[in-house]
Formats: sequence, C-alpha cells, structure tokens
Amino acid sequence: MTKFSDLDLSPKVLKAIEEVGYDTPTPIQAGAIPPALLGRDVLGIAQTGTGKTASFTLPMICNLGRGRARARMPRSLVLAPTRELAAQVAENFDLYAKHTKLTKALLIGGVSFGEQDKLIDRGVDVLIATPGRLLDHFERGKLILSDVKIMVVDEADRMLDMGFIPDIERIFGLTPFTRQTLFFSATMAPEIERITNMFLSNPERIEVARAATTNENITQGVVMFKGSRRDRAASEKRKLLRALIESEGEGCSNAIIFCNRKVDVDIVAKSMKKYGMNAEPIHGDLDQSHRMKTLDGFRDGTIQFLVASDVAARGLDIPDVSHVFNFDVPSHAEDYVHRIGRTGRAGKSGKTFMICEPRDEKNFDDIERLVETSIPRIENPLGGSAPAAEAPAPAEAAEAPAEDKPKRTRTRSRSRKKDEAPKAEAAAESVAEAAPAETAPAEPTPEAEATPAASEDKPSRSRSRGGRGRGRNQEPKGDGKPGLGDHMPDFIALSFEDRKAG
Repeated sequence: MTKFSDLDLSPKVLKAIEEVGYDTPTPIQAGAIPPALLGRDVLGIAQTGTGKTASFTLPMICNLGRGRARARMPRSLVLAPTRELAAQVAENFDLYAKHTKLTKALLIGGVSFGEQDKLIDRGVDVLIATPGRLLDHFERGKLILSDVKIMVVDEADRMLDMGFIPDIERIFGLTPFTRQTLFFSATMAPEIERITNMFLSNPERIEVARAATTNENITQGVVMFKGSRRDRAASEKRKLLRALIESEGEGCSNAIIFCNRKVDVDIVAKSMKKYGMNAEPIHGDLDQSHRMKTLDGFRDGTIQFLVASDVAARGLDIPDVSHVFNFDVPSHAEDYVHRIGRTGRAGKSGKTFMICEPRDEKNFDDIERLVETSIPRIENPLGGSAPAAEAPAPAEAAEAPAEDKPKRTRTRSRSRKKDEAPKAEAAAESVAEAAPAETAPAEPTPEAEATPAASEDKPSRSRSRGGRGRGRNQEPKGDGKPGLGDHMPDFIALSFEDRKAG
C-alpha cells in the first residue's frame, strides 16, 4: 500500500502530514501528487470527501519551496467558487506549510480591501481567491498575475455552473501560458470538456471513481410527499422534516438540511428553532463573519443542525456529519452528489433523506439517471397521507367557519340571480303566448299603456343576450305603429296619421 513517504514529498511537508496524523494517501492523492510534483497539468475527478484539497496543496508547497514572491505578484493562484471553500483551502495550506516560510493571502468578499491590499503588497507565494474578488483587486491595479507559475481551479464544474466561465477565461488570459494548471472536481460534465481542453496542456487524468457516483457508505432514502392543500403544503412539509429528524432519534447527532432558496433556509431554520431544535441558517446573503461563526459552531458541536443553501454543498470539510436532509430536490442533479457527500466521509457511514413533491419528480428522475441507481422510497413517518398542517389557535379555529360562510353565500346568491333571470323571461313569454292576439289595433287604455312599460325591459335584455329577430317578429307595441314604441316624436306621429287618412 502506498504511503505519503513514497510520494517524493519534501521532508518539511512529510513532517506536517505526520503531525496531522495522516499516513496513507487517498486514491486521488496517490494518483495526482506524483504528476503534479513533476510539473504536469492534472485533471482530477473524484467524489467529495476523498481529499482533493491535499492533492494540489501538498505538491504546490513542495514546488514553491525555492524562490521568493515579489510585491503584488503571487507565485501561485487557487480559485474557489465560494468563500467557505476558499477559506478551507487556506486552512489546509496553513496546516501543511507550517514548517516552511511560504506566505499566503485570502481574497474573498466580506473582508475589507485594505487588509487584503496590505498582504498583497508584501508579496505572497500562494493567492487563494474567489473569481469576483480577484478581478476586483486586478481592476484596482493592486494585483499582477504575470508571475503565476501554478494555477489551481478547485471544484471546476461548480465554477462553470455558477456562470464563472467568462471570469475564468479572463483570469487564465492574465496568467503566463507556461503555467502549470490543476483542475479538480467531483463531476466533469461533457460540456466542460471543451473548456478543459483550452486550459490544460496534455493533462494527466486521474479518475478514481466514475463521475457523479455516490459514496457506498451513505444510506439513501426519499419520501414522496404531497400536501393536503396548496396553502398548507409548506407547513406540512416542515412538519414532515421534523418527523424525519425525530424518527432517527439519538442516531442523528448532527445534520445539514439543504434548501434550494435562501428564503426557505431562513424559514426552515426559524421553524426548527420554534420547535426546540438547535438550528442555524447559512447562505450567501449573510455576512462573512456570521457565516464563519456558524460553521465553527457546527464543527465544534454547539450547533446541531445547519440549514444551508448550496453555498455549503461544495468542498466544505465538516467531519462527522451523521445525516443530510434534502428539504428540496436540487434543481441540478450534480448538486445531489455534493450535498450528500457532506456525510459518510473518510470511510464513515452516513444517512441522507430527501423530500420529493410532485413538481420535483422530473429533477428526481434526473438524479437517479445520473447516479445510475434507484433511491429507495421510504414511508412517511406521519402516515401514508399528507401530514396535517399545524393546528391553529382555538380563537382562530372558531373564526374560520364564519369567514368561509360569506364567501359561499355570495357565490350562491350570484348563481341564483343568473338562474332566476332566464326563468322570469320564460314565464313572461309563456304568458304572452297564452293571451289572445288582438284582431285590430285599439285605442290604448291606461292599463294597456302601463303594461308595455313593465314588459319592454325584457325584450331589451333578450336582445343583449343575443336573442336575434325577436324585436322584428313580435306584434307592434302601443298604438300599432311598427318599430316606434311609446316614445315616438310628435312630428312623425302627425305625418303617419295624415297618410292613414288619405
């Protein structure tokens, strides 16, 4: 079996590894470190939790052992997609380089430019940064990348998925063509093969596991959930999450709960705390100091449940996570691999559960297709039907029926009016048909003059409803003058009488 002492690492690095307690490299480390030490480009593909960070940190420290950095001109560059992952790489560098004189700078958002500028001005051997903050420093004229000898892209697929392709291409254009390039990722989608071909020169490809495979030490399960009513589904889903956690009992020592949206992260964390669970949220909208404090609390056990967006799904080395709960089915199938990779690390076992709603079934099918396995369906711990929503307070329950009745009453009254109008018209028509037809026009009586006034509204409503031809075919109203009615002007009536007399 290969040991770190067989990998031609420098004595100072080996001493640091020994003090940490490591003896045997992981497969990705054993495959990537030798070609990286020789200065070759490396494309490393391995699932999360396999030690990819040490795969590029250890050879980088050895290759930078000779030489000295100049002001504003770093000798190596590590790009990470998130602040947390960049901070973790910096921690690993401090751990393995503590017996050397190499310096580093961490360029991430949430920290003042002034402090970072001071570090760059002194000259750093290793620059660890997120793409956005790196370009900010470059555009301010505080950074020169023409002396970069080693460039690392950590979680390369995530960098590309997050829309960093233009930034990465620009950063690569600012570095020397003769640099050594290392790509490390858990997944390598076919569409980014073109990008790697552009950036890497004859790389050594190390693939210790099929792309997008899940750890065999992780027990997976999914609950197919459908809310009883649309306005209650969110509350019922949170209740189901709490039931899943409680069903694990003491075996659930800590857990990460992943949500797709930042707003849901806050809502779920607040709901869990309301029911006595020790939970805290973490997502990109929180201050960097708050995020680091929350992560530290989760690592040391003062926080039991971490409710997170995908900002915490990639690359974070949080040991001994017993469970991962996917409150939402991830929109991208690759994110499922990274999410559940937070548990079952370093040979330990772990459990992961996911809640799938009907609208998520397409994304769920994509996940099963990607991992090439069927995720076991588990029973709803609250029963076969959808869980009941949280019970309202007694006062609210008493008011609920009263609020519903007016809505139903108004609906019935409107429908009754619509139904009664045609019935009234039908009755009026039947009476008109039953009356004997007049043989000759007669002088209108007061009663006859009053009757048309009451009945004339009905034909007008019939015409507005599309009753065609009724006004033309019925008997003339009033004094028998066709088409005129009771409101005929006097001058027309006089001329009509003259013609009749003639």
